[in-house]
Amino acid sequence: MTSEHTADIDYIDHTVLITTDLDATSARYEALGFTLSPVSPHHLAERPGGPLMPTCTANRCAYFGQSFIELLGIVDPAAPDPWGVHRLRETYPGLLMTLGSRDVQATAGRLRAAGLASTGIRALEREVSTPDGPRTVRAESVRIDAAHTPEGALQATQHLTPQYVHQPRYLDHPNGATGLHSVLLVVADNEVDGHEERYARLLDADVWIDGPKRVLPLRHGRVEIVPQSALHDFLPGHTVPGLPLLAAHTVAVRDLTAARKLVEHNMIATHTTPDGFYVAAEDAHGVPLAFIQN
Repeated sequence: MTSEHTADIDYIDHTVLITTDLDATSARYEALGFTLSPVSPHHLAERPGGPLMPTCTANRCAYFGQSFIELLGIVDPAAPDPWGVHRLRETYPGLLMTLGSRDVQATAGRLRAAGLASTGIRALEREVSTPDGPRTVRAESVRIDAAHTPEGALQATQHLTPQYVHQPRYLDHPNGATGLHSVLLVVADNEVDGHEERYARLLDADVWIDGPKRVLPLRHGRVEIVPQSALHDFLPGHTVPGLPLLAAHTVAVRDLTAARKLVEHNMIATHTTPDGFYVAAEDAHGVPLAFIQN
């Protein structure tokens, strides 16, 4: 789904699944039909303008050309943790989400003006392999203050070297995945309006009403807000561990039937949804993963 969205935040860049066993989580996502990038350690700044340092985390990612899923592994628990990943893992039982900004300076200013306090802009670097040798991925991010994101940590990122992120050799997935379709935010029934208003300010986006679901469409991807009482309409049988929560993510695939056949062939159970199918949290290393026809 696309829209004529022209705000500074105009797409979902990626979802983040934190794990303390990157090898096992990677193996499961490969069994779900994703091609993953090699392990890439992070170098992060603790404060805006601060020096970059090695950290406790590394990732592997499923890239789709515009968006991606990040498997964020705590690979050296004793190493520095400038972005508080240990705390994030303990605080949020669901996903983290990074929004894509076309101008992170403008995003930071708008969030401050909207009362959504942030960290200021911080740098991220990680070395990746490319067909032409090692290259450095560079990005700048602004994190929305945790007081305004009880459902999960959110940040907005501007990529400075996107050519090293979405490398063509990683974009072909056995399950036919073409991109992140949506992220599902589950909230208490009496808090839907408040969360809708907050996300409309955060994303500077319009809201569509689709039955019990509120949809905020971006140029690529969308945020969907559902009340807890309607959750089983979208993820039958799933129970959330807390509210509010970034409770699930959905990928679009070229052939839904073929994707489901691949997942089930790898001995992973699937569950039918109104628009496709999903893999339960316990089978997707902590967070439900849904599939929808592109």
